[in-house]
Amino acid sequence: MSGFPVAPALHTEGLSKQFGGFKANTDVSLSLRAGARHALIGPNGAGKTTLINLLTGVLPPTAGEVFLGGERITGLAQHQRVKRGVTRTFQINTLFPGLTVLESVVLAICERVGRAAVWYRTVAGLSEEIDEARGLLGALRLDADADTLTRNLPYGRQRLVEIALALATRPRILLLDEPAAGIPSAESAELFGVIAALPKDVTILFIEHDMELVFRFAERITVLVGGKVLTEGTPKEIAADSRVREVYLGQAQHG
Repeated sequence: MSGFPVAPALHTEGLSKQFGGFKANTDVSLSLRAGARHALIGPNGAGKTTLINLLTGVLPPTAGEVFLGGERITGLAQHQRVKRGVTRTFQINTLFPGLTVLESVVLAICERVGRAAVWYRTVAGLSEEIDEARGLLGALRLDADADTLTRNLPYGRQRLVEIALALATRPRILLLDEPAAGIPSAESAELFGVIAALPKDVTILFIEHDMELVFRFAERITVLVGGKVLTEGTPKEIAADSRVREVYLGQAQHG
């Protein structure tokens, strides 16, 4: 344990969200150690995306707290959390369709460093931003696509560009809501391989319904059912848990 900081990278205490009479999340206490590759799984309607929205500040909680390191961030707006390093992947429709992959990432970096206005005048003098963007593309194996318009990329490559845009914010915490959705299985394994290989100074929480990917790439797994944490453990522990099997078998049988 001495190799890890005392405070988790991100944790929640009794986090709850209610919409009228519907309890989307109830008393969720989640802890991510620094550098974690942590999966959040559960059947449809388990409250997974709501939880991500609570962590990122898209939704305010009905009760409970969110902490980044030792700092309480429960009341912070989404943009304030991004500034502190809590980032989720950009949705596909926010990609810049008329820009190349490299231009898109350079623009995202300019936004982070407060130089976005420069972008619209000239790219001259942006050598540092361009170098950083090329480094990100290299890490995500997107080098060959640097000069391709984002709208012309296959869907799986577009998802990688989303991750590049998220990484351009220099996140401490990266939240991925089904990053492999809609991608053929061969490509999704490659995508997760790239995600798992990201630097360990980025802590990752991902939602994924493909159990093969979860068990292959997650170090720890939290199972959410009916908005509550059913259990948490290593992939081996979760695979052996009869309650988890019952939840997923029940879902398969009933729809």
